[in-house]
Amino acid sequence: MLVRIVRMTFQTDKVADFHTIFRQSQPVIRSFPGCLHVELLQDTANPLSYSTLSHWENAAALEAYRQSDFFRETWSKTKALFSDKPLAFSLHPITIT
Repeated sequence: MLVRIVRMTFQTDKVADFHTIFRQSQPVIRSFPGCLHVELLQDTANPLSYSTLSHWENAAALEAYRQSDFFRETWSKTKALFSDKPLAFSLHPITIT
């Protein structure tokens, strides 16, 4: 499994627009092959900062989503709302014994 975290900070007057984009996009993202989970989190110290947390079967599934027309269109709309550069991380869960 692969965990993807994308942190985004929005312009004050664009947060509602982002909420609309995410509300419409979340069920579509969840339906992509290999997507196991996707949720939105808000920073407790900065209400303009949000993170998406998604779980993917593997890196190939995430990459297939990222190469889709849906992702390109949605990301293009979302990027226009940012007040700062986004940060993205892909992580593998590990078990320490």
